[in-house]
Amino acid sequence: MNDRNKESSGGIRPRRSVLFMPGSNPRALEKARQLAADALIFDLEDAVAPDAKAAARERAVAAIAAGGFGRRELVLRVNAYGTPWWDADMKAACLSGANAMLVPKVDSADQVSKFGDLLTINGAPDKMELWIMAETPDAIQNIDAIAAADPRLSVIVMGTSDLGKALRLPTDPDRTGLRYAMGACLLAARAHGLDILDGVFGDLNDADGFARACEQGRKLGFDGKTLIHPGQIDAANEAFGVSATDAAHATEIVAAWETAVSTGQGIAVLDGRMIENLHAEAARRVLELAAAIRANEAE
Repeated sequence: MNDRNKESSGGIRPRRSVLFMPGSNPRALEKARQLAADALIFDLEDAVAPDAKAAARERAVAAIAAGGFGRRELVLRVNAYGTPWWDADMKAACLSGANAMLVPKVDSADQVSKFGDLLTINGAPDKMELWIMAETPDAIQNIDAIAAADPRLSVIVMGTSDLGKALRLPTDPDRTGLRYAMGACLLAARAHGLDILDGVFGDLNDADGFARACEQGRKLGFDGKTLIHPGQIDAANEAFGVSATDAAHATEIVAAWETAVSTGQGIAVLDGRMIENLHAEAARRVLELAAAIRANEAE
C-alpha cells in the first residue's frame, strides 16, 4: 500500500481535528490562527449563502495568503462541480497557497481524475493535494475507483449528514445505517494509501455525545474528525491522538521486537502476548504520529 499522506508531507501529518471555518466570516478566519486544530477548512459551500459566495472566496484566499497559521494544514472547500461558483472557486483554490482543495458532492472516479487535471492546468503546485467528500449514494457505490482515480487525492472526508439525508436515515447516535458506507470508505482509503476523516457532529450542546462519536470513529479506524465549532477541538485531539500510555506501550513493542530480531528470533513475547513484525510496524507508526503531534504543538 502506498501511503500518500506520508509521501506528500515528508512524514505523517496529524489530522485529528479538522475544523470547518465559514469563508464569509472574517472574525472566525482571524481567530483560526490561534486554534489548536490540526487542519482548517475554509468553507465556500454549505456555510456561505449564495449571495455571499464571491465575497467569501476573496476573504478566504486573502486569509490564506496572509499566513500566520503555523503548521496547520489549510484546505479550501469549493462549491460542487457544476454549480455556478465551481469554476471561479476551483481557479482561486489552485493559486491560493492552500495545502489542498476539498470538493463536495463527488460521485465518480472520472470527476476526481478531471479535478486533478484541472488543478495542474490552472497552475496548482505539484504539492497541492485533492480532498473529496464522500456524501452521496453514488460516491459510496464508486468509492474504490474514486480512491484510486488521481495521484493528488490524499484524503476522503465522510459527509455523514448529507449521506444520512440521502439515505433517509432516522437520527441515531450509533449511526447504524451509516456503518456500511463508513466501512466501505475506510477500506478504500486504506487500500489506496489515503487518510480518511469522520463526519461532523451537529449538536453543540451534547459534549458526551460528541465524545462517544469520536470514540466510535477512532475504533472504526478513522484518522480524525471534521468539526463545526472550536469547542470540539480538544476532545477530537484527545480521541484521535496518542496518549502517554499508548506511546509507552508502542515503545515497549518496538524494543521487544528489535531485541528478538537481534537474536535471530522471528517473534517476541511482551506481557504474555506474541509480537510480530506487523505489531512493530504499527507501533512505529504510533510513535511517528506522536512525534508529529508534538512538532505541531510546539509552534
